[in-house]
Amino acid sequence: MTTSLSSSALMRTLLVLAAAAGFSVASIYYAQPILPLMGDNLHLGIGSMGLIPTLTQAGYALGILFLLPLGDRFDRRIIILVKAFALALMLVLYSFSTGEHNLLALSLLLGAAATVAQDIVPAAAILSVSGKQGKAVGMVMTGLLLGILLSRTVSGLVSAAFGWRVMYQLAAFSIALIGLALWRVLPRFTAQAELGYPSLMKSMVGLWIRHPALRRAALAQGLLSIGFSAFWSMLAVMLSQQFHLGSAVAGAFGIAGAAGALAAPLSGALADKVGSNRVTQYAAALATLSFALMFLLPLLSPFWQLTLIALCAIGFDLGLQSSLVAHQTLVYRLDPQARGRLNALLFTGVFIGMALGSVLGSAMWEEYGWMGVVMLAVLASAGSLVVRMAERRQQRMSHPV
Repeated sequence: MTTSLSSSALMRTLLVLAAAAGFSVASIYYAQPILPLMGDNLHLGIGSMGLIPTLTQAGYALGILFLLPLGDRFDRRIIILVKAFALALMLVLYSFSTGEHNLLALSLLLGAAATVAQDIVPAAAILSVSGKQGKAVGMVMTGLLLGILLSRTVSGLVSAAFGWRVMYQLAAFSIALIGLALWRVLPRFTAQAELGYPSLMKSMVGLWIRHPALRRAALAQGLLSIGFSAFWSMLAVMLSQQFHLGSAVAGAFGIAGAAGALAAPLSGALADKVGSNRVTQYAAALATLSFALMFLLPLLSPFWQLTLIALCAIGFDLGLQSSLVAHQTLVYRLDPQARGRLNALLFTGVFIGMALGSVLGSAMWEEYGWMGVVMLAVLASAGSLVVRMAERRQQRMSHPV
């Protein structure tokens, strides 16, 4: 049985979980603003540089699909601690990479180990009081999303000053410290299922078929992730080639996006009150509008171009993060005994979108430049809005006034 925590102990645990989620997921984003530095150091072309975030996110998606369901079968505390140790090890090995092939292989493994962040989120829902799970998930997601966005800022500054290898060594140290904190505060968790691994994986097919709301959530969030990943994957390259700005400036744009992460607890609480579907519609509309505003860039001077990019980053990150928290709140309510598997299915869609965004963003950049990347982001976000609006229309038809 999962240990019951007092209000103060629960708050301390949620804070540690939020920090752990942030540091863990940051591991897969450190590379994005420093791809030019890594490419120069290891003599990589644009295509190979694009493969680094692609394989990292693909590893994350595979880890979510094949490892996350284990949280329903075994003590989640043990899984979190083992993955934290594996992630710290992968980061150390990454910092000593000397060639393209081992760097790309480690990118895949690093992504798989970083899925500890997604074991942490359902742990917060399990520990929280019934009826306040959206708020608890939002709190932990704030840490996770700040990790995603501020990772670029930290990585850009540290790598510019000390080199990209030092960045990964510091990241390994941070994961080791957070692993110790998790070991101290996490209670034991009761297994939610007694299925063997093959049956556990097979049951995910049943969950996918049984819950159309899950399928729509995965598709809508995956589409938003395409635009998000395309933007952040190619931003450093664009700033370097068009504005002659280094990795520190590229990373600093993460500060603008981080402003949106502060909305995560609010969107979770709002989803508890007015419904997740409405929150996801507004969020997708905001992301679409924010990306579309970048079509105005050719009309502006360089200073105002950079200013508009920063403002758009705030807008679309706010939209994506609000949508993500609302979608998680939605799917966790579908079957409380299968939160790990439901989270795995949702985030498999998310990180398939992330991986596609990196690949397609690189292709659009090479073919059409930055406006091609913007077009991709607008179309993908608009597709997410269509999915959410279609669900609203279907709900109205099913429950006529």
